[in-house]
Amino acid sequence: MGRVSSVAAYCLLVGLYAVERLAELVLSARNIRWSLARGGVETGFGHYPSMVVLHTGLLVGCLVEVLVLDRPFLAWLGWPMLALALLAQGLRWWSIRTLGHRWNTRVVVVPGMPLVTGGPYRLVNHPNYVAVVVEGVALPLVHTAWVTALVFTVLNVPLLAVRLRAEEAALGRGRGRGRG
Repeated sequence: MGRVSSVAAYCLLVGLYAVERLAELVLSARNIRWSLARGGVETGFGHYPSMVVLHTGLLVGCLVEVLVLDRPFLAWLGWPMLALALLAQGLRWWSIRTLGHRWNTRVVVVPGMPLVTGGPYRLVNHPNYVAVVVEGVALPLVHTAWVTALVFTVLNVPLLAVRLRAEEAALGRGRGRGRG
């Protein structure tokens, strides 16, 4: 794959991720309305703006690093990272589908609803966050944007810790199946 075509393909990939994120936000807004109509309560909203900035920064960083710093596509790294990024997307949408109307990008919980224990939640408490961690490394490394992968990962660790504490508190427990 030539340099121009690999960069164009990568820009298209990141663009598709951006469109997917916008679709998530539309779905999330619909689901938040559903939850609030059933007495849902939002908590832990203080970290949300930082999360939006960080996740937007991941996509922007992927493009800027590849375009400005002239990162190459290395097939031995790029193809496996693409596979991981796509698997992470699959896990994300499996999580979203399993939670149904209860999935959203904020921490909104409808009191009294039972915890979801099916789908990927029977395997791990927060499968969507597993997807985020994998994607934060894999998507940039598809085109060797290692600085973006490193910065996102380092900044995501404390943010994810705050998010997990907020979700666990909202769900009224210290362990068990999550919603993320």
